[in-house]
Amino acid sequence: MTAVRPESPPATRPNWVRALYERRRWLWVVPVVPAAVVALLVMAVLPPDQTLDNLGEFALKLVPFGCAVAAVALMPRWRVAPWLLLLAVFVYMGYLDTELVLRIQEYGRTALTDEGTFAPIYQFELFITTFIVLFALMAYRLGGARTANVLKTGLAAILVVISGLNDLTFWAANDVWAAGEKPEALHWASHMIVFTGGPPSVPTAVVFMVIHLALAGVIVALPVGKWVDRKLAP
Repeated sequence: MTAVRPESPPATRPNWVRALYERRRWLWVVPVVPAAVVALLVMAVLPPDQTLDNLGEFALKLVPFGCAVAAVALMPRWRVAPWLLLLAVFVYMGYLDTELVLRIQEYGRTALTDEGTFAPIYQFELFITTFIVLFALMAYRLGGARTANVLKTGLAAILVVISGLNDLTFWAANDVWAAGEKPEALHWASHMIVFTGGPPSVPTAVVFMVIHLALAGVIVALPVGKWVDRKLAP
């Protein structure tokens, strides 16, 4: 009589969602490192640059924003949340607001003799925009929002920021042009130019914006939370 060998249990695929969830207490620190390193590189090491020359540079300058969104989405909901939010307001009023005014004053003193002095203002304005978005996301997270919803909202916010919405409103609202009339193309929108290959016309910029806003809406509507819940279910 031959012995019956017991059947081996079926191989299970690794559940990386559960693995990450079990390490959620400190997981938020992981994206902080690349966010801080690249932000330091862009803001303190590389010279201020008002234009993007290629897709690689575009991606590099989005790394801090994307990683910071991930860090905020994974941040534990600490009891000290009110103090963190007050600290963020303190940083804004104590440094960011003052530094922006100082840079504007410096531009006013040197604009007639140095055409490159606007670049530091533009760079710092983008930094402030990122700070404001992250501040809102942190308030959302610490107020009780789950990681999936914060991550979706953050990614959608990035798409809105890079959609060119402010470039179009600048074109529409600005009545002061060197040529005396509104330009036919948005020659300053270098983040569009790296995709279009040249200064986008106003209709092209509108299409560019609509695509990004539509993608943002799709991301917000995705049922990521339900998908994560299914992965975490026993």
